[in-house]
Amino acid sequence: MVQSGRVAFGKMEEVLFGVSAADAVAQQARDLGATRVFLMVSGTLNRETDEIARVRAALGNLCAGVFDKMPAHTPRQAVVAAANQAREAGADLIVTIGGGSITDGAKTVQLCLANDIRTAEALDSIRPSQPGIKPPEVRQISVPTTLSAGEFSALAGVTDERTRVKELFAHPTVIPRTVILDPSITRHTPEWLFLSTGIRAVDHCVEGFCSLEANPYADAQALRGLTLLTRGLARVKADPSDIQARLDCQIGSWLSMGPLASGVPMGASHGIGYVLGAVHDIPHGHTSCIMLPAVMRWNKSANADRQAEIAAAMGHPGEDAGDVLDRFIGGLGMPRSLGAVHVGADAYTRISEQAMGTPWIPRNPRKIDGPAQVREILEMAA
Repeated sequence: MVQSGRVAFGKMEEVLFGVSAADAVAQQARDLGATRVFLMVSGTLNRETDEIARVRAALGNLCAGVFDKMPAHTPRQAVVAAANQAREAGADLIVTIGGGSITDGAKTVQLCLANDIRTAEALDSIRPSQPGIKPPEVRQISVPTTLSAGEFSALAGVTDERTRVKELFAHPTVIPRTVILDPSITRHTPEWLFLSTGIRAVDHCVEGFCSLEANPYADAQALRGLTLLTRGLARVKADPSDIQARLDCQIGSWLSMGPLASGVPMGASHGIGYVLGAVHDIPHGHTSCIMLPAVMRWNKSANADRQAEIAAAMGHPGEDAGDVLDRFIGGLGMPRSLGAVHVGADAYTRISEQAMGTPWIPRNPRKIDGPAQVREILEMAA
């Protein structure tokens, strides 16, 4: 039977790469006719570097406010606080400068502004299953400082502090209108964060390519992205001042979203990672470092041919992809086991049960029938 499928292109309009963030943000604001630009930024960048000051100076009187208090995993309360501040500022454009938690926060802020959400509890009314959600009117521009690549999707992960569950919010127009890839600004990103989020992007490439629902369009981006990422991350580890290597990582991260953007689902590494992040406060980069090799080994009976192509793209043809990934991650100095992040067997039951409720476990390439099989994967990553 001839393969069939569908690739849908999102609402992102452009990606600028290898440019100055300050200059590009200011030019974008002028081109869009924005007069009230609201910045959602990394608190560390704002307090300890001059990067945010440079953006504010380039914007001049177009800057209407700055929010720099978004914690990891994007908790509901912080999203609502940012939305309320943006509303008071009369924002007509949101610019994010920072990592994935800030990017996801701003996506959800767009929905809060459009739907008059003013409390954490009211976010329930704009979950994807709810009818009548108004589309955002205030768009977003993102300057990422990590490699987790959430800026290239129309999904946002927000943690409900009441349940410690990470929930998805989505709308076609919450994807940033423009992404600006400035490799120089990533020099301030802590090494562990830059490298581990790079493995998160590797996880996008690998799980997308190994999916049973993969398509040729996504495959091309995933394999090229994987090559750029693995070469670039090794070079940044060896020489943090290598700006071209940082840009290669950023472009690899962009390409890593080809599968997700074209409708290819992720697998168990992402599904388990969502739970580890929300329940155990483990950074998503580290969840991929720990879970991806184990998931690959568990899945090998379902997609060995695809896994062989992953190993070849990483420069190790004929070797086991799970082993290649494990060695690569270890070479970057990243954690490689659940024990390394203090998650013991006593937590496996909750993780296994909660992971079954994520979007990705049901679409893992090797069928997962229940929590017992998730536990098998956790034990391989122990």
